[in-house]
Amino acid sequence: MKQQIIVSGIGGQGVLFLTRLFAQAAVEEGLDVLTSETHGMAMRGGTVVSHVKVGPFKSPLIRMGQCDVGLFINASDLDIYRNFIGPGGRSFVNTDISGEYYNIDATGLAKECGSLLVTNLVLLGYAVKEGNLFCDEGVMETIIRKSSQPDRIEMNLKGFKTGASRN
Repeated sequence: MKQQIIVSGIGGQGVLFLTRLFAQAAVEEGLDVLTSETHGMAMRGGTVVSHVKVGPFKSPLIRMGQCDVGLFINASDLDIYRNFIGPGGRSFVNTDISGEYYNIDATGLAKECGSLLVTNLVLLGYAVKEGNLFCDEGVMETIIRKSSQPDRIEMNLKGFKTGASRN
């Protein structure tokens, strides 16, 4: 198993939390994993991007045109990081506007769940359900349970399951 994933959003949208979930899921599955993130200006509304490599890789950074899956919590980041997605790669974008990507209104669905804080998890649930990631829903639910603050577990799972229920 080898998979390269990019997660992008604005500081505070949960990019680093998703990165941690991916890393823990890979460990749970007995797979090698490398992660790297850039978040220098995130506290001022800047873009945060993380690279996740699952499998026997030597470098944590993904090269242009080599990414298998991209999760874009902030739709405008697709313009910035689109070139990382390789042939046959898939992009999952938080938007209600259709395009050459998989789209879901994760923000709207998070509002329906009762917390904008689960926007990232709605998008993750959608991507996992589509079968494009190295792990399945059950593994990710277990990792969300283990990685969430006790008072956030149920809401985080609600967001994830909401995204996973969309097709």
